[in-house]
Amino acid sequence: MGEHYVDVTHVLCGFSKGLISDLDSLLPAASVLVVEDEYVSAARDVPRRIVNHPCVAGVVHAPVQNEQDPARVVRAVSRPRHIRAVVPATEYGVVAAAALADAWGLPGAGTPAAAILRNKAALRAHADSAGLPQPRWRPAESVADVVAFRAAHGGRCVLKPADRQASLGVRLLDADDDAALAWVGTTTADEPRMRARDTGAGRFLVEERLSGPEVSVECLVDGGELLFLNITEKLLHPGPSPVELGHVVPASLPPAVTGELHRLMRLLVTSTGFGSGVLHAEWILVDGVRPHLVECAGRLPGDSIDLLIDLAYGGRIVADLLAVLQEGAPPTRGPALAGAAIRFLSAQPGVVRTVTGLAESRAAEGVREVDLAAEPGTVVKEVTSSWDRIGHLLATGSTGTHAGQNAAAAAGLIEVRTS
Repeated sequence: MGEHYVDVTHVLCGFSKGLISDLDSLLPAASVLVVEDEYVSAARDVPRRIVNHPCVAGVVHAPVQNEQDPARVVRAVSRPRHIRAVVPATEYGVVAAAALADAWGLPGAGTPAAAILRNKAALRAHADSAGLPQPRWRPAESVADVVAFRAAHGGRCVLKPADRQASLGVRLLDADDDAALAWVGTTTADEPRMRARDTGAGRFLVEERLSGPEVSVECLVDGGELLFLNITEKLLHPGPSPVELGHVVPASLPPAVTGELHRLMRLLVTSTGFGSGVLHAEWILVDGVRPHLVECAGRLPGDSIDLLIDLAYGGRIVADLLAVLQEGAPPTRGPALAGAAIRFLSAQPGVVRTVTGLAESRAAEGVREVDLAAEPGTVVKEVTSSWDRIGHLLATGSTGTHAGQNAAAAAGLIEVRTS
């Protein structure tokens, strides 16, 4: 592996600048090795972007996104002499991380569980067999499949890719929506800078469209045992693309609903055989009380939910993840001590003309951070995935509800006018 990697103790599967920034304060210099696909590494300029991160020893190119044959990444990456943990840094590195951990005798998700979590069709089939409540569904191979399923399920449905992230390609269809147009949008949705070129043909699902509030559940799991569980309230953009508008931690739910989500997450862990790591599962609460599984990722949550958890509960969820992956002392967490929320900023599609209210927003109650990428001259696109949002605002409060109110009020002070 090279003499300059002699101090490596942690391997990241996939490049995540946010995770590496966290690890800079948790791990020694030159202790982290990033394993990334060569094409993705070049497209995202990974070698340059890791230079200013002391914890990173370097980047190794390997077929980290080849989920059909994870043994290839095991053959391509030599086991560091002092390795302590393998961490899935991105959605597309989940299976590779599990495969390397298995091969090197380290805790991890387990390759079979990781493969189920990485493919929405595999997860749907598993949930049916395990008795996990979820929407009715079927694989979709053509527009005709979508039209037939929609007609059989009340004239509404959800069309989605089986292997993407960030709501990319997800479409909500009503009875009068053009299924052919939606099919093109879903089947061509891609993120070429994030995806390797040899990932194979995409697969697609059509699902029953359920109604109800949405939540996500974040779990820290150690050897199949749930050590910590948080429930996050989700806010969604209106319209055909269900992109997150915001998150609130912790969610305020009736005790019976919270208890049922605990039960279902334990069932998901035991039925998949998930070993150690973090799970991020999304659920629709039908009639506000009956959880139905949307999807589940075997990695840290995105959209700054990990930061919201830290602000609400104290401690650091990334440090807890490292502890369970390197067989350290099991971390302990108590109930939430406060609330935290994030609101994502958007504007009407067009060219930005004016931006007002930033200073007032930053001075508003509970606001911790405001980040806006739009300025006069910026082109704002329609929000069809998480990548299309133009900024965010993070706020805290005495409870999750209070934090959510603070975030909404501060976000309302910002006006981005387009034409």
